[in-house]
Amino acid sequence: MAVGKNKRLSKGKKGLKKKIVDPFSRKEWYDIKAPTIFSVRNVGKTLVNRTQGLKNASDALKGRVFDISLADLNTDAEDQAFRKIQLRCDEVAGKNLLTNFHGMSMTSDKLRSMVKKWQSTIEAHMDVKTTDGYLIRVFVIGFTTRAHNQVAKTSYAQSAQIRQIRKKMFDVISREATTVDLKELVKKFVAETIGRSITKACVNIYPLQNVFVRKVKILKAPKLDLGKLLELHAGETTTTASGAKVGSDFVEPEVLESV
Repeated sequence: MAVGKNKRLSKGKKGLKKKIVDPFSRKEWYDIKAPTIFSVRNVGKTLVNRTQGLKNASDALKGRVFDISLADLNTDAEDQAFRKIQLRCDEVAGKNLLTNFHGMSMTSDKLRSMVKKWQSTIEAHMDVKTTDGYLIRVFVIGFTTRAHNQVAKTSYAQSAQIRQIRKKMFDVISREATTVDLKELVKKFVAETIGRSITKACVNIYPLQNVFVRKVKILKAPKLDLGKLLELHAGETTTTASGAKVGSDFVEPEVLESV
């Protein structure tokens, strides 16, 4: 036999397959904890690969963003199911992920249900800075409606009126957002305070309906303050790299008389 012709001699037996390992066997479940702003704290679970060698599980978890319906975050809030809240994992405490507000949006079906014929759509967006250093972009949307005794079918606002309404929107957003911290601002978003204030402010210009904060984006956040994050989570304890709990419940052992 010529040398180098039989290529299968060095490859072993044909048909042997690599042992299949279930990928879920090396994963762990972690609980997602919402801030105390919301009435429901346990909002779900997430998976991550177990800590192995230089790959730390907490590093893979930090920075994860979760989209959660506002109806799931608050009790008796089925009418707010169109709101989507984004929560970002900032710290890992044992098997719990401590999250903070990261953004807000509206479901596309709700947005499309409000856009109709015979009315004007007015949109505005503005960058504001909260008292605790968060730079936030707030998007607002509103629609004109027919006046109380109106006979005409349409309710179109003139371009000058739209400019006046948009100016009022900027004034309300600036007043409501720049005087509070992020926690209080999220409460205003949830309670629809800004939308109602804009509707009330624009009554003399043109009657409005369905005025909502359509979207909120955090453009710039200050450096993570662990103390403030723990305040949001009512005293949850954080973890070290090895997963041991770090808190104020450490008790020093008694001194032994003899060894």
